Amino acid sequence: MSEPDSGVAVWAALAGNLAIAVVKFVAAGISGSSGMLSEAVHSLVDTGNEVLLLYGMRRSARPPDATHPLGYGRELYFWSFVVALLIFTVGAGVAVYEGIDHIRHPVAIESPRLVFIVLGVSALFEGASWIVGYRAFRAKAGGRPFWAAFRESKDPPTFMVLFEDSAALAGLAVAAAGTGLALVTGDPRWDGASSVVIGAILGGVALILARESKALLIGERADPALSDAITRLGGTIAGVDRINAVATVQLAPDQVVVNLSVEFADVLTTVGIERAVIDLEARIRADHPEVSALFVKPQTAHEAARRGASGEAGVTPDTAAPIDPA
Repeated sequence: MSEPDSGVAVWAALAGNLAIAVVKFVAAGISGSSGMLSEAVHSLVDTGNEVLLLYGMRRSARPPDATHPLGYGRELYFWSFVVALLIFTVGAGVAVYEGIDHIRHPVAIESPRLVFIVLGVSALFEGASWIVGYRAFRAKAGGRPFWAAFRESKDPPTFMVLFEDSAALAGLAVAAAGTGLALVTGDPRWDGASSVVIGAILGGVALILARESKALLIGERADPALSDAITRLGGTIAGVDRINAVATVQLAPDQVVVNLSVEFADVLTTVGIERAVIDLEARIRADHPEVSALFVKPQTAHEAARRGASGEAGVTPDTAAPIDPA
């Protein structure tokens, strides 16, 4: 089977969470379980989150216009940040509130068998969604270790679905443990305690996702491999002596703005420089279609180094070619 993309992973999570949320709310109403109610709210929040991610993906794909000349790519990062806030404020907040309320006012669990059946069925749905999300994440990881791939990922829907499903599976295990302890000990406060733990899990996941989404929203560089590839490519263009520096900004998973400091051959005329720029841009876009905007600044290597050392305006590089001494 081919690896799923982030859109498939989000749709799979949406379908699974919606079905699970309905079942959990019914079970929570029948059983009176605090942990089950927290899990129901968790699944409902996750369903809304997938809708927001799909909305952000659609909005970010709009082409540039006069108002937004670089396009709308960062809308995806904005809505990803909103999703992280919702997980924290609604998912974690409701879970902790319900847990504390049931600890202070314990209520015996009714129909515990129903609770365990729903938890088991939910685990199957969440597990299937987790597998789809994990396959999509690993497909874009490029063989890197999990945490490194997550920190370097530019595609929030992929890692958000994976983290949401992981938190959901952990929450189901905690809810099952809390229900079991409440039945074995005869103390329903264990059920409330499980809800508090679920809230803590959601809060931790939300903070991790918010941190990564914020970094992308304010502007992260693209994969350094792109800068290295462009630097090497510059050496193949007639009239280009060297690429002094490459600066990139990630606008969306498939949209990158590239700024180049380029030293052209001294013998080139204005027409020759224009031709070299056109050739350079054509090669970069052919090899790297994710480059949505390219800006070239003609500059000698020594001038680029001087401006960089003095902090003057220019191209702040992701990477720079070594500069030969005069």
